Amino acid sequence: MTLPDAVTPAPAVALTPAAAEKILADNFAPWVLDLGLTVDSVDGRGAVLRLPWSDRLAREGGGLSGQALMAAADTATVIAVSAARGGFVPMTTVQQSTSFQRAVLDTDVLVRARLTKLGRRMAFADITLTAEGSDEPAAHATAVYALLG
Repeated sequence: MTLPDAVTPAPAVALTPAAAEKILADNFAPWVLDLGLTVDSVDGRGAVLRLPWSDRLAREGGGLSGQALMAAADTATVIAVSAARGGFVPMTTVQQSTSFQRAVLDTDVLVRARLTKLGRRMAFADITLTAEGSDEPAAHATAVYALLG
């Protein structure tokens, strides 16, 4: 017996990275935009964003701050949901749990958000944050969103 896919199929009109960048610009607070996130790729099940290294985001000891990583994970998930829905819909974070596994020093972070379930009112995601050039995750998050529109 084959189980049905938990994520809705890709929309008829796929969200492009340029359209995802516009969602970032139009719907996020200025301090989130100050992170410098860019969209590397999107598809009907997720998104990959790049968090560029910045000394401004580093904490004592030189590692990228957990707050910046969590904000990047949250933002990537909004883009992933938008990609799956074919455009931005208002949503709010219900829960995010993050485990930090290793420090990120002097390099960009790739933030991969994959939807594990997308319903009419709720979305669930798995997010992996990896320092560019590494196969080992720097952090892993799970998140739940309430879709408001």
